[in-house]
Amino acid sequence: MNNLTLRQFRYFQALAQTGHFGRAADLCAISQPALSLQIKELEDTLGVSLFERGARQIRLTAFGEGFALRVREILRAVGELEDLARTSKDHLIGRLRIGIIPTIAPYLLPALVSDLKRTSPDIDIHVRETLTPRLIQELTEGRLDTAIVALPVSEPSFEEAALFQERFVFVRPQRDEGKPVPSVEKLKEMRLLLLEEGHCFRDQALAFCNFTTTRPRETLDGSSLSTLVQMVDAGLGVTLIPEMAVPIETRSASVSIVAFRKPEPTRTIGMIWRKTNPLAPSLREFAETIRKTAEDLRTRHHIKKR
Repeated sequence: MNNLTLRQFRYFQALAQTGHFGRAADLCAISQPALSLQIKELEDTLGVSLFERGARQIRLTAFGEGFALRVREILRAVGELEDLARTSKDHLIGRLRIGIIPTIAPYLLPALVSDLKRTSPDIDIHVRETLTPRLIQELTEGRLDTAIVALPVSEPSFEEAALFQERFVFVRPQRDEGKPVPSVEKLKEMRLLLLEEGHCFRDQALAFCNFTTTRPRETLDGSSLSTLVQMVDAGLGVTLIPEMAVPIETRSASVSIVAFRKPEPTRTIGMIWRKTNPLAPSLREFAETIRKTAEDLRTRHHIKKR
């Protein structure tokens, strides 16, 4: 077993995650033959097959599944050793792998990256934008240092730091400008446009409208907030979007934007990271930078009640 290498472990993990030699090779930035050779050498060293190789699908063997769990822990531990070395510096430097949900990323990231270039030029930011369940998985596996999501996540192994509260605003066709803001009961009678399944913002919007038991009869799904706003512009219904999204998503749409009256719908945006991450003290400082950036954005783009 003396020939096992971290490189082989990383290639194995990529193949286990993707189930495809080509995609795993792309993920590892090597050629497919080179990755195949490393996996074969790993199996030869272990003396056991790690994958079942079908015509169209690659899947882990029973031994491979157990091996994958151990490899994940090893690679996470190695990553934390690297992080430990970085904590010996006076401030956060080097690579920082951040996950962020799609309903925050396009609106917060440009301002945040600009602020970080000014205040922390030594940070090399790597961003991963995807849905919350995927971010939690990648954070658990050590492939991310931190993630910006809607709280609470309530994972015992994670530390959570609230960053800011964000309001939801009501988006309707421009022709309805000036009409009273609908109550929750009135909202139920409208055709409500929502993000597709899997987005936490969808669940939050449904909870506000008290659609908790069955799927609303008059709803349509969109893949992004931009799609929802354009659907409203086309007269297909109404929607809710986070206040931070308003400047970008409504600039090319003829829609009316208005804040709800109290109790208005909100969500808490925060950062999460593994409690065992040696970067935790630096991540708490990083959270303060995000709070300031978000406060700046909210001050500039505040939507008044009508």
